[in-house]
Amino acid sequence: MEPTDQSPRSFRIAGDAKISRGKQIKLTIDDHVVTAFEGESVASIMMVEGKVAMRTTTDGDPRGIFCGMGVCFDCLVVVDDVPNTRACMTWAHEGMRINTQRGLSK
Repeated sequence: MEPTDQSPRSFRIAGDAKISRGKQIKLTIDDHVVTAFEGESVASIMMVEGKVAMRTTTDGDPRGIFCGMGVCFDCLVVVDDVPNTRACMTWAHEGMRINTQRGLSK
């Protein structure tokens, strides 16, 4: 059976195609300055930086991206002093301060 335009196997990027990204920005993750691109999700930036555990439970168990679409709330982080922010649903901007969340935050 040949793949159709509706088939995932038919997805191709032309040789001359370009993927556009936002402008390059600097932000901090747990007090470390990192470079990212404006508009990327906080979750993807944290994963690129090796931070797969984005929060811990009250018992100290690590949690990170599970659903990647804002439903499970396992990727909660503190962004610009605002706790309980879903990393997968938050887009990066210049100067953003991201911190791993420990336990419950109010």
